[in-house]
Amino acid sequence: MREISSDLIEKSVFELCIQANKVLPNDLCSCIACAEKSEKNETAKNVLNDLTANINAAEELDIPICQDTGMAVVFAEIGQDVHICGKCFEDAVNSGVADGYTKGLLRKSVVGDPFYDRKNTENNTPAIIHTRIVHGDRIKLTVAPKGFGSENMSKIKMFTPSATEEDIIDYVVDVIKTAGSNPCPPVVVGVGIGGDFEYSAILSKKALCRNVSIRNSNKKYAEMEAEMLKRINETNIGPQGFGGETTALAVNIETFPTHIAGLPVAVNVGCHVTRHAETEI
Repeated sequence: MREISSDLIEKSVFELCIQANKVLPNDLCSCIACAEKSEKNETAKNVLNDLTANINAAEELDIPICQDTGMAVVFAEIGQDVHICGKCFEDAVNSGVADGYTKGLLRKSVVGDPFYDRKNTENNTPAIIHTRIVHGDRIKLTVAPKGFGSENMSKIKMFTPSATEEDIIDYVVDVIKTAGSNPCPPVVVGVGIGGDFEYSAILSKKALCRNVSIRNSNKKYAEMEAEMLKRINETNIGPQGFGGETTALAVNIETFPTHIAGLPVAVNVGCHVTRHAETEI
């Protein structure tokens, strides 16, 4: 049994919140740069150039890439041979988020009551925490701040098993067409297929944390990712909605077994700064 202090968890989350909001993953930066080179629409090409300049400026000036520093989403894989000392795990995570957003001077956007008084919690907590118990004696943490310009465009549909591949592709493309310029394209599209109602949504958000250069390991789903991306980029929404061939940078599909009577499909839309950072303790 390996002991890990809650202080270390708190410190790690603190650092990840700041890193994720200020430094975009290299795979996504490269994807935007490649899109700029291949884009034929001059307005779109200029917008993509501006996006790259913004990303570089954020890193150089040590400021957030986007003013909406999001709601903190934390994926945690906790080894079953770990004993956490000190605070309970969720308290440590929320303390780390509070420190990250307060000391890191990140915008705090979380309200305590979702409907009536909607009073700001002043430290961006509580975080959304997804925890899995896995083999080993380590803890893997992924912090994915999620802005709501893109989150508000996300959808879920409970298909029946009679749905075809074309039905699912049409649905995902339609979600992005309906979203238009609202999620600050070019977007990253996370698709969750299977599980149940809530787990398909978690899969779609988890999909946004996958490297955009890595395709689904199942050839059929990889082909579906490619077809969705092609169809989405034919919509001519383009970067920031000004037209062009680059409406989406990637489509990532994650799957899970489901019930014989169901086929849930969730679409989580990520903006051009689909942020995430991870570490292992």
